[in-house]
Amino acid sequence: MPSIFEPSVASSILQRIESVTIHNQQQWGKMNAAQAFAHLRSVLELITGDRIEKPTLIGKLMGPFIKKLVLNNKPYKKGLPTGKNFIVKEDKDFEIEKIKLIATYKKLIAKGEEAVDGTVHPLFGKMTAYECGFSQWKHFDHHLKQFNA
Repeated sequence: MPSIFEPSVASSILQRIESVTIHNQQQWGKMNAAQAFAHLRSVLELITGDRIEKPTLIGKLMGPFIKKLVLNNKPYKKGLPTGKNFIVKEDKDFEIEKIKLIATYKKLIAKGEEAVDGTVHPLFGKMTAYECGFSQWKHFDHHLKQFNA
């Protein structure tokens, strides 16, 4: 299973991000491309350490089950619910969000696997570097497909 820490995978995701334009219409879901980019960045920031979210009771109870679903090799279903702290409803500037997402993505890749090994996710708990890399690949793949990228 792919990981964003594999150079060819990291490059492919970056190319797919760059291929999305303001004109790409979502194939499902409520977010437009700028909102999806802001959403993706906010989730990346959990791993880079730029965003802190405290675990919730529901997360502690359901997290291990959800983590197993996230880490399997099946793509996410269209229209899966988004964590309430990661929903982006407000209008966003597409170009600014794209620049911010690419910068945050490159920051995470530059940190490398060693820096994220043992990251504690507010829902999934402690994660290995591979789990971080694969879960981010799967999340990016889902949203980039949402915009035909």
